[in-house]
Amino acid sequence: MKKYLSLAIILFFTQISFAQKWQLIDENATQETQNLYKSLRKIQKKGTVFAHQHATEYGRGWSGEDDRSDIKSVLGTHPGMIGVDFSGFTGRDPEEYKSRLKKVVEDQYNRGGITTVAWHFYNPMGKGGFYWEGSDSVEVVKRLIPGGDGHEKFKEILDGVAEWAKSVKGANGELVPMIFRPWHEFDGGWFWWGASHCTVEEFETLWKFTVSYLRDKKSVHNFIYAFSPDNKFKTEEKYLERYPGNEWVDMVGMDNYGDMGRNRYALDTAAIKLKIVSDFARKNKKLAAFTETGLESIPNPTWWTETLLKVMKTYKMRLSYVLVWRNDQRSPTHYYAPFPGQVSIPDFQKFYKDKYTLFLDDLVSRNVYRKK
Repeated sequence: MKKYLSLAIILFFTQISFAQKWQLIDENATQETQNLYKSLRKIQKKGTVFAHQHATEYGRGWSGEDDRSDIKSVLGTHPGMIGVDFSGFTGRDPEEYKSRLKKVVEDQYNRGGITTVAWHFYNPMGKGGFYWEGSDSVEVVKRLIPGGDGHEKFKEILDGVAEWAKSVKGANGELVPMIFRPWHEFDGGWFWWGASHCTVEEFETLWKFTVSYLRDKKSVHNFIYAFSPDNKFKTEEKYLERYPGNEWVDMVGMDNYGDMGRNRYALDTAAIKLKIVSDFARKNKKLAAFTETGLESIPNPTWWTETLLKVMKTYKMRLSYVLVWRNDQRSPTHYYAPFPGQVSIPDFQKFYKDKYTLFLDDLVSRNVYRKK
């Protein structure tokens, strides 16, 4: 009896130890994906990677040029991370979009940089659009999860995601790791997958099915899965309201424009919310990030150091990256990163030189995909 009791105790504490390890939720993740995960964990102890959405795809007055970004035009180096989007996978010409995006991600990887993927998912059960008002304003999530009339169609779309993910390869034929951030800003009501349009159970089922289908059914092993609501929380309990569980998430984050100058300058509030994310991540052995932020048009000439950097340095937080939104190529006002002649360039250069921030030139020397 004592023998079996001792064995049970050993197994119990082994399970606890396993649960507390820093590890990806995909036990079959590629070596490069595991190495990136470990590198981000190390980076966030002392700094953060700077990311810019669609940085190398287009910028102010240009589009589709190799090895160009507005960041590089200002600093001489690209952002350490670029953001891309699966939105075009269900667009008018998905194969052309996938081909173009494949090159963008492969180029970033071969330069030594990192890619994070969002998904502004056009409603597959309506006339399209990812905003609630533009997607027929009918509940969709319950139709996509198992048992719904759109479930088979959703699986077909995920098949396309999987096929693409397994086609994106580095110069030596290895699969390119990506941070995959689906169903973002789900606590708001503006997207059709938002909290106003599905139950907690429906959303968690959607999340779990997305991960399990890609990872377990389609053998996609080069994704790091990121969970990122908007900023509608003030407590950890509220932050976790739709959290699917530790076994389904690699990274936790937050999108926050409102507290960072768009609606108000509430720097203490923004910092407290980020601290909630960072503290939860550390307790639960997850990576953390400031997954989206920015100030449209950047009219504040010291926004980079006096707002963004100040918020991220308020507490001893561990945040693997911070991403600012895109620079539209035509709009005179819709941009979130400086370009030649923009008023915030001097302050952005200070932001770049700060030891806390990492750009592509910093990552190249670190080789984030190499086994440590």
